[in-house]
Amino acid sequence: MGDQPTRSELPEDARRPGVGRSGDGALVAAVLDALPSPTLLVDADGRVRLTNLAWRAAADSFGDPRFEVGLGGDYFGLALDVMRDEQATRGLIEDLRRLSRGELDSVSADYALPTGGGTRWYHLMASRVDQAGHIVVTHSDVTSRVQAERTSAWQARHDSLTELPNRAHLHELIDQELQRPDAPAVAVLFLDVDGFKDVNDSLGHDAGDELLRQLAARLTAVTRGQDTVGRLGGDEFVVLSRDCDLDGAEMLAQRCQVTFDQPFELGGRMVRLSASIGIAAAPGGRTTLRSTDLVRDADLAMYAAKAAGRNRVRVFSPELGALVQGKVQMASELRDAIEDGQLVLHYQPILHVPTGEYNGCEALVRWQHPERGLLPPGDFLPVAEQYDLLVPLTRWVLREVGAQHAAWRAQDLDLVIGVNVHARHLSTGTLVDDVLSALEESGMPPSNLVCELTETSVAEDPECAASQLAELRRRGVEVSIDDFGSGFSSLGQLVNLPTGVLKIDRSLVAFTEGRESHAAAAIAAIVALARACGSESLAEGVETAGQLALATELGCTFAQGYHLARPMPAAELPAWMAARGGGRRRHPGSVLPAGKATLPAG
Repeated sequence: MGDQPTRSELPEDARRPGVGRSGDGALVAAVLDALPSPTLLVDADGRVRLTNLAWRAAADSFGDPRFEVGLGGDYFGLALDVMRDEQATRGLIEDLRRLSRGELDSVSADYALPTGGGTRWYHLMASRVDQAGHIVVTHSDVTSRVQAERTSAWQARHDSLTELPNRAHLHELIDQELQRPDAPAVAVLFLDVDGFKDVNDSLGHDAGDELLRQLAARLTAVTRGQDTVGRLGGDEFVVLSRDCDLDGAEMLAQRCQVTFDQPFELGGRMVRLSASIGIAAAPGGRTTLRSTDLVRDADLAMYAAKAAGRNRVRVFSPELGALVQGKVQMASELRDAIEDGQLVLHYQPILHVPTGEYNGCEALVRWQHPERGLLPPGDFLPVAEQYDLLVPLTRWVLREVGAQHAAWRAQDLDLVIGVNVHARHLSTGTLVDDVLSALEESGMPPSNLVCELTETSVAEDPECAASQLAELRRRGVEVSIDDFGSGFSSLGQLVNLPTGVLKIDRSLVAFTEGRESHAAAAIAAIVALARACGSESLAEGVETAGQLALATELGCTFAQGYHLARPMPAAELPAWMAARGGGRRRHPGSVLPAGKATLPAG
């Protein structure tokens, strides 16, 4: 310390108990009094030789007579008496003795001091001042710093919204359990709220935050004291259940689901929700599992629960892990396939019923897998949807269709081509830009392209869909609604959508024996609705002559299906069209949705 005495020997009167305040002794006392931190001069035996004003003021403020140590008092004994950690204090005293003997240059330590006003933290600094072994010990109050550091550390390990352990801290706690020698069984529950996005979208993010706080309290209430509830992020919660086997974990999951029986009060409204829960367990004893493994497995089980219909509980199994790993592998391969040109398009001709001419086609994606051969869309589109690959896939299709149209035009083949668009593309808000970019790149006229979405996808957010579809039609691109009649969306929403074609779902066209009159009534109603809205109708899935005859009789504008033509490679389409006099544009095409798993494999 800069203000400590530096002389090799202190004056005799400064080293004796009952020292007077004259000469050099008075000077040393004055120097110590000038120091802002409580400070003592201690001899080699730990006896107090001087205390400064700050020390005496602190002792008075504590109201504890133990701190009123006088000259000759036992400083080391005082430290043992008042400091919280006895083992650490004994180590500190030993370091001070070594400092007094000249074996150390200085000593420093932080320690907690219980006082009547609560625990305070001090930073101790000690230096040797003479050959006789006197040391000066200062005690700086660092309570504010320690509290700030502890607050920061707590915040780094806890979720600010729910005050539950966060992702990083949860993994620490799980790893601690897994690494305990001869530890009992441990289970992890992964909980995801069904419909959380709807709450945010309809009631706002404040309501979503309130839901998460209420759920955190409910989950904490139904778990045991030895369990830990944490939030990974979003609407995902994890429960670490210590000393818990698989049966106990399933019972705990059921208790967690019961918490959703009571509606949540959000913004003055009562909202009913459910949860999908996945469970992964580690057996007792030593294990090579890590927290990341256990949480991952519980997460996979949760997704299986959600895929089974939501509001379910699923337990992780090796079979589930292999299945999911296969999907992950396929998603990775598909991502590369989009970039490496492994995808191909097949085209299914569409008949203009009144004239009997083929002037359009639908683009259907296939995957030319290097090991598994040509894969139909049903083998990989569900994976593309699950792993957010539909939008890049659709962008590739748009570019490929544009290039193919240019190639066909060079062969005097002028066709309208339908391209599928998934609801997720609408939600990105980039659909219009992606379509226009592909058209500009290829030079394909907008009137040669049809973008088609399913009835259910546009009904999810009709306002969002309507604005983008209207812009596409304003730019000259036709819009078609696929699978019409298969959903339960509002007709009021659908008739307000800017569309040019209603594509009648194959479930209505492919009527069963004895149900022709019922199918005819439904088809006639859709045809009439289309006409009333200024749109045309297309019968999809026409597989028999009788189905084509019915579609013709009821006034369908277009028809497509295996009875007319199967999807074929692009190189085969010109000859097929030439043999039937097709290829002179007369109508818009149509397209199946990218996420549809029942696309024709032909």
